[in-house]
Amino acid sequence: MHKIDDIPVNGRLTAGYDLSSLTWLRVGGAADWLFLPSDADDLATFLKMLPQDVPIFAIGVGSNLIVRDGGLGGVVIRLGRAFAGTEIDGTQVTAGAGALDAHVARKAAAAGLDLTFLRTIPGAIGGAVRMNAGCYGSYVADHFVSADVMLRSGEHVTLGPHELNFRYRQSDLPDEAIILSATFEANRGEPQALAARMEDQLAKRDATQPTKDRTAGSTFRNPAGFSSTGQADDSHAMKAWKVIDDAGLRGATKGGAQMSPKHPNFLVNTGTATAADLEGLGEEVRQRVFEHAGIRLEWEIMRVGKPVPEADD
Repeated sequence: MHKIDDIPVNGRLTAGYDLSSLTWLRVGGAADWLFLPSDADDLATFLKMLPQDVPIFAIGVGSNLIVRDGGLGGVVIRLGRAFAGTEIDGTQVTAGAGALDAHVARKAAAAGLDLTFLRTIPGAIGGAVRMNAGCYGSYVADHFVSADVMLRSGEHVTLGPHELNFRYRQSDLPDEAIILSATFEANRGEPQALAARMEDQLAKRDATQPTKDRTAGSTFRNPAGFSSTGQADDSHAMKAWKVIDDAGLRGATKGGAQMSPKHPNFLVNTGTATAADLEGLGEEVRQRVFEHAGIRLEWEIMRVGKPVPEADD
């Protein structure tokens, strides 16, 4: 029996924490342990004392995540307010992993720096870096300078673009490594013009996406391997939403889960969904799209944890 509760921490360490309250989809079971470190030193001390065979999983605001109904073993590490600062130095913006993408975009714009592509990306900076988030034809990789990262051992390292090897919705972040902050290079712009651009982006998003519903952003990656550009000549022929729509799955349901009637690449918890409903519907969509178009959609939402064991007949 690991004596995890004997590890001295300055933050909060809680056993059996219900993770559904920490994800945008509001589903999932409990974590064996939830740790909210007070700062990077607190996190390093905890990791150095944590038995190596205890798995860890870092989350930010849970925007792109399905936690399965059986919960998550090991320690879930949530980076909160202590990791949410944003600093500006010349044309570089350094943001904590827990800083909301939208807040970083707004703060940068107020300083005359263009990271406007982050404004409509759900979630926080740590997740954006991990998955090379992008919107309107711009990606994290286009602006990324470096990331301050803590390895599973508790060691601090700085990783650059070469180490992370960004690709569409992917990076090579080491297993169980935790992004603490990231630095971006931004082009200069006029603050009012940048603010106006972000307002336009928000209006387009709200007109086409179910922003008032309980979702986790885009469910599947675009098969063509690039995000929407927002330009008039953008082709939608190979966008995930289009192949889902073409397969007749707009508005499809399973239990309390639904593919949004407004945007069929958004998986919605209508209020009563379980994680099994959501993941099950997603898998049905993948199968139907494959049968219809020969395209195997890849999940963009991360699914973690254990399903609830099925009862014996």
